[in-house]
Amino acid sequence: MRRKLTRITAAAQAGAIALISQTCLADYQTTMQSPANELAGKVISIHELMLYICGAIFVAVFGVMFYSIFKHRKSVGHQAANFHENATVEVIWTVIPFFILILMALPATKVVLAQKDTRSEDLTIKVTGYQWKWGYDYLQDGVQFYANLATPRDQIDDYQGASASKGEHYLLEVDNNLVVPVGKKIRLLLTANDVIHSWWVPAFAVKQDAIPGLIRDTWFKVDQPGIYRGQCAELCGKDHGFMPIVVEAKTQADYDKWLDEKKKEILAKQDDPNKVWKLDEMVARGEKVYAANCVACHQANGMGVPGSFPAIAGSKIATGPTDGHIGIVLSGKGAMPTWKHLSDTEIAAVITYQRNAFGNNKGDIVQPTDIKAARQKGA
Repeated sequence: MRRKLTRITAAAQAGAIALISQTCLADYQTTMQSPANELAGKVISIHELMLYICGAIFVAVFGVMFYSIFKHRKSVGHQAANFHENATVEVIWTVIPFFILILMALPATKVVLAQKDTRSEDLTIKVTGYQWKWGYDYLQDGVQFYANLATPRDQIDDYQGASASKGEHYLLEVDNNLVVPVGKKIRLLLTANDVIHSWWVPAFAVKQDAIPGLIRDTWFKVDQPGIYRGQCAELCGKDHGFMPIVVEAKTQADYDKWLDEKKKEILAKQDDPNKVWKLDEMVARGEKVYAANCVACHQANGMGVPGSFPAIAGSKIATGPTDGHIGIVLSGKGAMPTWKHLSDTEIAAVITYQRNAFGNNKGDIVQPTDIKAARQKGA
């Protein structure tokens, strides 16, 4: 008996140690993120008000209930009263909840109306959700870019824990931050290219669905410079968990400097649509496009996910006529979305890469002019 008790105790201790070690892997937070603006602070205050009211109701109701059960139990001689109506009680349990609801509804209504008031904005940014990245278009400044997950893929696919330790912002880092000036009202126009997404940054108290074919709007303001992180909050497919949002707030002077540099960067990256590329150049460019846009489904080795996403290696599309390959990339098929938002050069590059990688070795090269012609034909 003693040995059995010892084994049980040892197992319990081992379980406790394992549980503690797991909880030490992350910093747990028992409340909301620190608000980045006044409106977010009001949302948190309302949340706490609701929590206190509901907690008080819970304690009062269950307190009276358990007191009544204990005090008037049959074993001490109490006899249950026999009655059917009591006008006073009915009025009380109707009037009190009514005033409680009014108390809760008034501040909540004010905050909701403030959240929906997108007038008098200082900056408007169009946000487009894609599987699985975000696109940002600064409508007043002509700046447009995409924000892809920056966490290395080998860390994500490291199920055995063989790679280096994960970074501080694992799965919450992107290659292009959304940059905004502090103290300005930022209006977002949200839509989606394929399925429903949801743009959510807790510190801003902003969560707005992005729906294909519709434009939804919301707004936020940031009071202090810094970096604020969020995620897609609508289940949108295989890599839903790999769509982080990173907003970087800068002072007006730093923002203006960033905007000028971004415009120069975009201008420098623009490709000549009439350039004739060499095969090795196009393959090298296509490998980068594939890693940023295709690897999630078709995998780094081109073998895809059996039963869900087809392989590129040896596929009839990647080894067949180029027109069919171009058509699939431009128009999509089944679970594969359209990739029309990529430039002609990017599409030509990734198709060329797919036709010359993973053992396909077709020797084909697709030029940007081929993609331009296919777009015009499709239109």
